[in-house]
Amino acid sequence: MVLERLRLDGPPRRVAIVTGGGRGLGKAMAIALAEAGADICIASRTRAQLEEAAAEIRAAGGREPLVVPTDVRVREQCDALIERTVEHFGRLDIMLNNAGIGDRRGAGNRIQDLDDADWQDTIEVNLYSTFYCSRAAVRQLLKQGTGGVIVNVASGTALRSSPQSLAYAAAKAGVISLTKSLAAQVVGENIRVNCIIPGFVAQAPAQSEEEASMRAQRGRFITVRRLGEAWELGPLAVFLCSDASSYITGESFVIDGGGLAGGVAPTGWVVAEPAEVRHG
Repeated sequence: MVLERLRLDGPPRRVAIVTGGGRGLGKAMAIALAEAGADICIASRTRAQLEEAAAEIRAAGGREPLVVPTDVRVREQCDALIERTVEHFGRLDIMLNNAGIGDRRGAGNRIQDLDDADWQDTIEVNLYSTFYCSRAAVRQLLKQGTGGVIVNVASGTALRSSPQSLAYAAAKAGVISLTKSLAAQVVGENIRVNCIIPGFVAQAPAQSEEEASMRAQRGRFITVRRLGEAWELGPLAVFLCSDASSYITGESFVIDGGGLAGGVAPTGWVVAEPAEVRHG
């Protein structure tokens, strides 16, 4: 019975949208949902990455995914993403808001030196996109009358002092707060809303000895003494999107190797990293 509740192949077969699904954590969670039986739509700005991710979903035994290039900073494109998915699959059940970026040129900047454009871009990609896609998803779920699931992806950066990542930390804290408030708002409509909070996770294999060494050094500051791997978020995503978590809403789940339990590096530790590592 427990394993059956973790399945997403129905009836009816669940339909899931994963933003930021072309690489890293989003791709890993999309593959996991596909392995559990869901039909998948993956979205990001880069079609080439999406096509590569689609090939990996097929290789993992998933059904043919829908690829929708989307700039989640743009409200109209988020609305169109949901519309295109429903047009293709006939319904929507799961909205997984994973799209995100870290502080770019603003990384490490003190507030007096932080540019408005850098702040705005980080907030838009991480927080506005979660709002836009959640709103469009709720509208569709209400129209269907079926209920559904929204899973947001935040960051451990939002739970501790993060002086190197002001905009990113603020945006991800907003995602956590939005999760709780939205869950309370839509609970009567049979819509559950939860949040995944990853710590330091390697999104791809190290490309050099130097990068591998850097990751190993980082791992020393984590309780389990290593970085996470992208696939390790997949089982949690499947659980939260499935009927196995039917009594859970408004909650945030930290998956960080025990980093926040006492193993994380001290405040002020530099967290800027290559794109292959998602920091919490």
